[in-house]
Amino acid sequence: MTAQKNSIQTGQIIYYVASSLDGYISGKNDDISQFILQGEGVEKYQSDIAKLGTVLMGRKTYEFGYQYGLEPGQPAYPNMENYIFSDSLKVDTLSDKVHIEKMNIQRIREIKNCSTSDIYLCGGGQFAGWLLENGLIDQLKIKLNPIILGEGTRLFGNSTAKAYWNLLEKESFNDGLEILTYEAKANPSALSL
Repeated sequence: MTAQKNSIQTGQIIYYVASSLDGYISGKNDDISQFILQGEGVEKYQSDIAKLGTVLMGRKTYEFGYQYGLEPGQPAYPNMENYIFSDSLKVDTLSDKVHIEKMNIQRIREIKNCSTSDIYLCGGGQFAGWLLENGLIDQLKIKLNPIILGEGTRLFGNSTAKAYWNLLEKESFNDGLEILTYEAKANPSALSL
């Protein structure tokens, strides 16, 4: 493994996600079987998210966990406060670590401002695209898998937002996985105004 290190600031929303070389976070029918699911890079990801206290996700990502044994109303990440943003998700009984929120940018800003740690944006693509369009993703940590999927769920869903990023760190693993860490930077055209 090779790495170049920089620190991250508290309170940032970090979109930490596996992606194919062609920008998909899952294949057709939400298939993730082609991604690297074990090894040093995955262990690094698990170690990184274990340090975070809050997770944000959309409804589809939360419900995706059901096929892996997640019970409705239970936290996908038991060590974190779980915020699921959806205008349609209905669950009868919620764990005290699960909060279902309406799709509201102001609420996300409140969570960010009150957070005592960085915030894990778990996904999915549509939700991440919505946050990108509203300037709320501070950092990208892409687990770049050496595969081409050709179709599936895009990294930022259907978003057409433009954003600019600085590479902070690149970690390479023996199985071909790379973790690329980017920090959001200001739009260069906005700086000239």
